[in-house]
Amino acid sequence: MSSKYKITHRTSYWYEANVSASYGRMRLLPRDLARQTCLESSISVDPSPGDHSQYLDLFGNRVDYVSIHDPHRTLSITAESIVEVQAAPPLPLAGNVSWESVRDGIGRIGGDEDVLAVQFSLDSPMVEASEAFEAYARPSFTAGRPVVEAVLDLSSRIHRDFEFSQSATSVDTPIEQVLEQRKGVCQDFAHVGIACLRSMGLPARYVSGYLETDPPPGGVRLVGADVSHAWLSAFVPGAGWIDVDPTNDQVPGHRHIVTAFGRDYTDVSPFSGVIYTRGRTSSLEVVVDVLGLE
Repeated sequence: MSSKYKITHRTSYWYEANVSASYGRMRLLPRDLARQTCLESSISVDPSPGDHSQYLDLFGNRVDYVSIHDPHRTLSITAESIVEVQAAPPLPLAGNVSWESVRDGIGRIGGDEDVLAVQFSLDSPMVEASEAFEAYARPSFTAGRPVVEAVLDLSSRIHRDFEFSQSATSVDTPIEQVLEQRKGVCQDFAHVGIACLRSMGLPARYVSGYLETDPPPGGVRLVGADVSHAWLSAFVPGAGWIDVDPTNDQVPGHRHIVTAFGRDYTDVSPFSGVIYTRGRTSSLEVVVDVLGLE
C-alpha cells in the first residue's frame, strides 16, 4: 500500500522597516527514503533571490540557500512537492533484543550505520541527558525488556502524561520546563522522548515532516495536521531506525512525510537565517496544506 500527497508550505514575513539584505537556509523539501519518494519539488521566493543554491547537509537533508540583496519589507517562500509514501512494514524481529544489549553495543558492532548512530546518543544543543529524564524513562525500561517494546511504551506514556497545548511553550522553551509542566507541542514531545532515550544510553534522533490533512473515512483527525509535525526515531542495531510519534501515540506510517532529521530541532529548522534592518519587529505566518492524491 502506498499514498501520494501534494504538499504546499507557505511562509510569509512582514518587517517593520526595509530589509537591506536577507540570507537564509531552508529545509522544506521531503527526503528520498526507503519508503518515501519525492516525485516533484520546487521552492519559489519573493522577492527573487540573487543567489539560490541547493545541497545536502551532514544528515542528508535537502537544504536550499538563498540570498536577497534588494530592499524589501516582505518575504514569501513557497515550497511545493509531490511525495509517494509506502506503508510501514511490521516492526522488526531484531527489536526483541533487550534495551541493555542495544545500550552496551552501540559503537562496538561496526558498520557505517552503527558508527553514525553514536552521535545521536550524545547531548545536542536542545537536548541533554539528565537524571530527571532517566527517572521518567525508567518505568518503560525494566530489566531485559525488548528495546522496541520499551520505546513504544515510553512514547505512549508521553502521550498520556503530557497535554498538547500550543500556548504552553515556544520554540526555545527548555525541555526541562516541558518535563516539569507536562505541556507542549509535538516538538517538545519529540525532545522529551529523545532526552529520555539518551539518558538511558540509547541513540535517538529528531524527525520533522508533515501529516496528511484529512483522515481516512471514519478516521479521527490527527493532532498536528496542517502544520509542520515532529516525532522521533530510536536506533536498533540490525533493524535500523524505528519511528514513534508520541503526540498521536502512533508508529508513523504512510500518513507521515519526512522532510529532515537530526540531533534535535536546531538541525532541521524549516527556515533559519540573518536579515539586515533597522526595524525591531516582524510578523510571521506559516500555512501548510497536505492534500492526498488518488
